[in-house]
Amino acid sequence: MGWLWWIGAALIFGVIEMLTLSYVFFMLAIGALAGALLAAFDAPLWAQFATVALVSMLLLWGARPYVKGWVERTVPRTNTNVDALAGRQAIVEAEVTGIDGRVKLAGEIWSARMEEPGPPLAPGSTVVVAAIDGATAIVKPLPASPNDPQNPYPTY
Repeated sequence: MGWLWWIGAALIFGVIEMLTLSYVFFMLAIGALAGALLAAFDAPLWAQFATVALVSMLLLWGARPYVKGWVERTVPRTNTNVDALAGRQAIVEAEVTGIDGRVKLAGEIWSARMEEPGPPLAPGSTVVVAAIDGATAIVKPLPASPNDPQNPYPTY
């Protein structure tokens, strides 16, 4: 029956690992499974704890750096939160100058300012987010398409 406690510990470590993604609790979960194996064969409690500690430490020291490096090399990096907003288009809601303004970005109203000094951006115009500085979107005018009917120099 003692093996069931080790399986429970392994499951708890597994859940914590899913929340942290540090590969530390994954190694502890494998150590707990080793303890469950010894408990299934009626090993003394001190041997179970010693095995859990030894297996966990060996995995943390020996396997974790390789596992972490392999995952970082093979899994593509995905930008999230404000990092994912750079490069997106926004609509000017209130005139944007080098100091102040408002844009609608990703369905929300953001305070905004221009990246470089220039004429103010009028409401309704489309801009591109260059960066996010705190709670302020740093924007620049959307470059005109070469085939835009309002472009005085269209390409044919």
